[in-house]
Amino acid sequence: MRKTTSGILAATVLLIAGTATYLFISQSHESLPAGFVQGNGRIEAEQVEIAPTLAGRVERVMAAEGSLVAAGDVLVEMDTDELSAALDRAKAEVALARQTKAEAEAVVVQRQSEQRRAAAALDRGRALLAGQNISESVFEERQTAHQVAEAVLGAARARVATADSQIAAAEAEVRRIAAQIADSTLLAPMPGRVLYRLAEPGEVVGAGGPILTLLSLENVYMEVFLPAREAGLLPIGAEARIVLDALPDFAIPAAVSFVSPEAQFTPKQVETMSERELLVFRVRVRIPEDLVAGRIEHVKTGLRGIAVIRLAADSAWPDALERRIPPELFE
Repeated sequence: MRKTTSGILAATVLLIAGTATYLFISQSHESLPAGFVQGNGRIEAEQVEIAPTLAGRVERVMAAEGSLVAAGDVLVEMDTDELSAALDRAKAEVALARQTKAEAEAVVVQRQSEQRRAAAALDRGRALLAGQNISESVFEERQTAHQVAEAVLGAARARVATADSQIAAAEAEVRRIAAQIADSTLLAPMPGRVLYRLAEPGEVVGAGGPILTLLSLENVYMEVFLPAREAGLLPIGAEARIVLDALPDFAIPAAVSFVSPEAQFTPKQVETMSERELLVFRVRVRIPEDLVAGRIEHVKTGLRGIAVIRLAADSAWPDALERRIPPELFE
């Protein structure tokens, strides 16, 4: 009986707190204490398209719509049979280029021997010519033979250099195809939730064609639109509170991460006609990453609410905006 009474009392207190907060956020921003501004918005997150770099056939899709994924999780595997065959061929080209280099090096050794013999014959001919033991024509023949031997040796060395270039090109092709095979396994670049599954196994997609759309849970925010007289006073990093319609009795800590440098007409989702007629600045209020990480299973985009931003650091938050979300709410 005592537990029942305690439960009723707790529920009554929670209802009163929720009602107070609802009444607070349902009032116009003119009723806010000095040093505060507010705007309507909804929870959003960055969307990332998971797509292959090359056209191909989808082999496996590991994630379903709505599922949570961690950074590095395998999301999609593309068919790599054709790439694997191309990799085998590229490896064979490397082996062939290395064999060609070995043959060219053997020829260099042979040409070096011929060049040394021609050089020795030229030196002997020079000595014999000095002693007038051979004719000028014989010496010139030896000189020509030496020049030919050096030219042939140079050509043989050039073939070795060419073989080196062929090896480098073949090895680069191996690395290129290996990288394409690695890129055929698509990983989650950050923790997130799968928003859309756009292709199924067996389908052929083009290069850059999205297979999954991932909502990044590293950057969860609410965008509001404030008139210039308010947006002009906002410093980046200004403290804020987000109150969601789904959780009206709690305030989520946040901070201003972006203020648009250009004014625009208020978008259609702002309900009041008088507000839609004003030029406003887009302001992004971001929820801290560690707060999102601790409740990542409960993050849902599209939830509507308000963001209250503190302009003056010494302004005290209203009591209705100091009720933080307790951890046990999500246990």
